[in-house]
Amino acid sequence: MSVSPAFRRRRTLTLAAAAAAAGALTLTACGSGGTSGGSGDTKFVTGTGGIATVAKGDRQNAPELSGETVDGKQLDVASLKGKIVVLNVWGSWCAPCRAEAPYLAKVSKEMKAKGVEFVGINTRDTDKGPAQQFEKEFGVDYPSLYDPIGKLILRFPKGSLNPQAIPSTIVLDKNGKIAARALMALDDTKLHQMIDPLIAEK
Repeated sequence: MSVSPAFRRRRTLTLAAAAAAAGALTLTACGSGGTSGGSGDTKFVTGTGGIATVAKGDRQNAPELSGETVDGKQLDVASLKGKIVVLNVWGSWCAPCRAEAPYLAKVSKEMKAKGVEFVGINTRDTDKGPAQQFEKEFGVDYPSLYDPIGKLILRFPKGSLNPQAIPSTIVLDKNGKIAARALMALDDTKLHQMIDPLIAEK
């Protein structure tokens, strides 16, 4: 069966996009952490605990993050505007992700009544089965967008607090703007360090 040139071009573009997404996270995938300071024209500052924050007036809008979740439902993060949103980039194959998962599950339950929503971004799992098993094993009951080739991750604007490792955790303020980021596995204390100041904001 012959394949049309147009089909070949589309397939090449799709493969190139997948390679770019994978390459964007290759160097820091499943690392133990790391930080990048606020140099150049960036407005964020990385504290000694590895948590980078942005002053309220300097924050950038989060990109469009929508699609199918690991459990087959549809989710649009924009629908959560008005709440603080904790975005966690993870993979079932990632040891630091497994280490932090119980803390994420615990804090998500504790903070829901305070207007905090957790959303995962599951990446580089080639099918949903291992991701579903991960959620079951660690009691993760918040949704995760299924992003196997990292297309959602690449939507974060350059120069912002974008995810640069697996795991990464990004917190959006009540206006849907990127307020804080950690490029490492977190415990409940560090999660509260990221979330509590945003709850207190007027």
